[in-house]
Amino acid sequence: MIRVLLADDQLLVRAGFKALLAAQPDIEVAGEASDGQEALDAIRRLRPDIVLMDIRMPVLDGLAATRRITEDPQLSGVRVVMLTTFELDEYVFEAIRSGASGFLVKDTEPEELLRAVRAVVAGDALLSPGVTRRLIAEFAARSKEPAAADALSALSVLTEREREVMALVGIGLSNEEIARRLVVSPLTAKTHVSRTMVKLGARDRAQLVVLAYESGLVRPGWLG
Repeated sequence: MIRVLLADDQLLVRAGFKALLAAQPDIEVAGEASDGQEALDAIRRLRPDIVLMDIRMPVLDGLAATRRITEDPQLSGVRVVMLTTFELDEYVFEAIRSGASGFLVKDTEPEELLRAVRAVVAGDALLSPGVTRRLIAEFAARSKEPAAADALSALSVLTEREREVMALVGIGLSNEEIARRLVVSPLTAKTHVSRTMVKLGARDRAQLVVLAYESGLVRPGWLG
């Protein structure tokens, strides 16, 4: 059973998501929160698998709440998906950099929301390749110049093949697409991705994407 916590200051939004999620046999709505601090308290108490977190909330916004979640070792198993009104929200890249596993627009199709929840819990990529290339590259280009030297130094623990795989993750390719590109099995591609995440201490694929850009391994607009 996938346990979800809903954090949004709009009751109607929470009610809509709750009705959809609770109707699924494999998903349980473990709790709700109307602001970031309430969300943190509920997360520490309920330990959900995934949090659907609004970016703009009173008391503590979604970005600050997400940073606190990802910085707490006791909450390492909790995944955060940010909710935003606009696909090109200026905070989307910062949300992923803060440790969110991805984002969804609030008017997303019901099936896409369910797919996203299941994908994040399974450790799969949430963002589609097209969205990854357009959004992550755009926000990486707009963001302040990253500490590329430090980030690049961190990649020294990777093998050449792992760097290659990380670059392909960075442009939004799935394990199956990476396998076809490198002419290996999907299982081998998945193993390389998993080992890369472990070596770099990345929580999920979204963080690998950020690290790929911050290290300069992938440049905005690069398609591999």
